[in-house]
Amino acid sequence: MLKRSLQQLAFIEELDQLKSVLRKTSPISQNRKENSAEHSWQVVLSALILAEHSNEEIDVLKVVKMLVIHDTVEIDVGDTFHYLKTEDPDLYQKELAAAKRVFGLLPKDQNEEFLDLWKEFEARQTPEAKFANAVDRLMAFILNRGNGGGTMLEYSITWDMIVAKNGHAKEGSEEIWKIIEALAKEVLEK
Repeated sequence: MLKRSLQQLAFIEELDQLKSVLRKTSPISQNRKENSAEHSWQVVLSALILAEHSNEEIDVLKVVKMLVIHDTVEIDVGDTFHYLKTEDPDLYQKELAAAKRVFGLLPKDQNEEFLDLWKEFEARQTPEAKFANAVDRLMAFILNRGNGGGTMLEYSITWDMIVAKNGHAKEGSEEIWKIIEALAKEVLEK
C-alpha cells in the first residue's frame, strides 16, 4: 500500500507546477497573468454551478474530473493560446506525451483512468466532454470582458475567429454558447 500512496504523492507534488504555468488571460482587475492552477479551480467550480445548462444529462463528477486534469499537460508543454493551437501541428502529440508522463506517476489504474478522461475531453464526443469544453471556453470570455477586452483586443480577435474556434461550445450547452456570444459581442462593440 505504501508504494501506491507514494506514487499518488509524487503526482500531487508534480501538479504544484501548474501554479507556475502562466496563461494569456489575467484575473479580473489584476495586473498579472492567471496560472493554470487558478484556471483549473475556476473552471471546475463553474462547471458545478452551470451543470444544469448542459444540453444532455451528464455525470457531473466525470465533468469535474476532466476539467481538473485537462490542463495538467501544460506542466510539460506550457499553455498554448487557444487561437494559435493550429500553428503547431504536433501539439496534440506533445500534449499526449505530457499526459502519459504526468499521469504515469500514478498507480496503473488511476493512470489509465486519467489518460482516458484526458483523451475523452480532447475528442469532445461524449456529453460530458462537450459540456466540459463549453465551460472551459466560457472562462476566457468572462475574464476578457472583466478586463475590458483583454486578450481579445490584444490579439485582434474577430467575431469570425470566435465562432470558428469556440462554436463547438454550443454542442455542450446552448446556454453557455449564448453567454459566450453576448460577452464577445459586448467586448467587440467597445
